[in-house]
Amino acid sequence: MATGAARLIEENYIESGQVRYEYYYVTFNQPAGKLAAEAAECANSQGSFWPYHDILYANQTRSSDQYSEPRLLAFADTLNLDSNEFRSCLRGGQSRGVVQEDVDLASQMGVKATPTLFINGEKVEGAQLFEVYREVIERELAQAQS
Repeated sequence: MATGAARLIEENYIESGQVRYEYYYVTFNQPAGKLAAEAAECANSQGSFWPYHDILYANQTRSSDQYSEPRLLAFADTLNLDSNEFRSCLRGGQSRGVVQEDVDLASQMGVKATPTLFINGEKVEGAQLFEVYREVIERELAQAQS
């Protein structure tokens, strides 16, 4: 989802309680992406999912080592996470199950791109302008009220 669109959805729908947002991991069988998702879940266990998520996206290099273990550990240090707990979680595979469940669900739902949003079951693939999301959200909210 485009950054501006995400912010506008939050401001216009989530904050008012009209819409609930759920995030699921999708890795498309990429080992680096899977390790990054596991690291994000380890950060989540310390209450820092969104800051860690934002660091991951801000530091994409498109290189094969963009989400190497040393970089993932450094991102955790940047956020002042408990490094021993984070390292133990990541290396011990404590978050693998959660990530794999999400990956399996995404596969079952036919997710082929990120972002993919499901708005009351209607799939919207790829980063879209806020207006595209607003149209679907408003239509679904109107149907829910009738």
